[in-house]
Amino acid sequence: MLKIHFSGEDILRTRVAPAADPVWELVLSLHALQSRNRDPLTAHWRRTVSRGLRHDAASDQLRLLFALSPPRGYFPDFLTPYASVDGFEAGLDALRSTPIGMLQRDLSVLATENQLPPSAAALARGEVEVLHHLADSMVQYRSLAINPYWSRIQSAVAADRAHRARALLDGGIEGLLTSLRPAMRWDGGVLEVRNYPHSRELHLDGRGLLLVPSFFCADTPVALLDPALPPVLVYRVDRLGGLASADGTGAVRSAAARESLAALLGRTRAAVLQASDEGCTTGEVARRLNISPAAASQHATVLRNAGLLVSHRDRNSVLHTLTPLGRAMLDA
Repeated sequence: MLKIHFSGEDILRTRVAPAADPVWELVLSLHALQSRNRDPLTAHWRRTVSRGLRHDAASDQLRLLFALSPPRGYFPDFLTPYASVDGFEAGLDALRSTPIGMLQRDLSVLATENQLPPSAAALARGEVEVLHHLADSMVQYRSLAINPYWSRIQSAVAADRAHRARALLDGGIEGLLTSLRPAMRWDGGVLEVRNYPHSRELHLDGRGLLLVPSFFCADTPVALLDPALPPVLVYRVDRLGGLASADGTGAVRSAAARESLAALLGRTRAAVLQASDEGCTTGEVARRLNISPAAASQHATVLRNAGLLVSHRDRNSVLHTLTPLGRAMLDA
């Protein structure tokens, strides 16, 4: 079990990442791709990406990246720099500037349980061209495995953020941290991460905690090994139906979704879409539009099937939020 200890100052500085973190999603997707756990929500994605890697003549360039991201156990802290909270390019810039001491320490830990390719030795020496090669490999992999699905990943993370925001508004920081159950348990100033692979105590020491909602995170939340680094805890979001399919433009759609879009011409459904702009439960939609809860649920289902809404259940209520496509339609 991982126990994260909060002071009063840590409570004030705890926050949720502003959006899906592109570097964390990339690295954790590497774990998911290599895992023996065949999650049906990512099965199509795994088949498509694996096929693309087989047919990509440059896939050998990814060997070091895959070696640094084994399907289980430790992976280097330097692969997911804190700067990635500001975007993919910021994360890559930080990666390219990783101090040699950090490279050597992380790779030494990784090598205790994994066989690394010869290029890892050059990486441990801090050779600039190897660091740049690693960053280029991440760009290459991202174009195949992440970019075509980014809208769906963002939607799932945005839905989780709306859920956490409501928990924060209703119950303060205690409500936010309590909402992380069942994977985590908040009790008397300590956040306990259950099923963590090692017994560990992390004292935040006034730095606060950055909570990073992630599509590709496994069931067990992930924390950095080095306690001196800015504290981060990555946890899995509701995958909202998974990564079903993607066309050549990267838009995740289906024939059923296109048919549902044709049903959006009614005023009531447009009003439901508008009501969901900042997140709204089924009951709140019904009260706001003066319709029955059953009717509100039916309209939300049509919008969700069309890819305009995502829905997240929390106990006895369902929270609806806009997808990027839904927001674009609302703003059009």
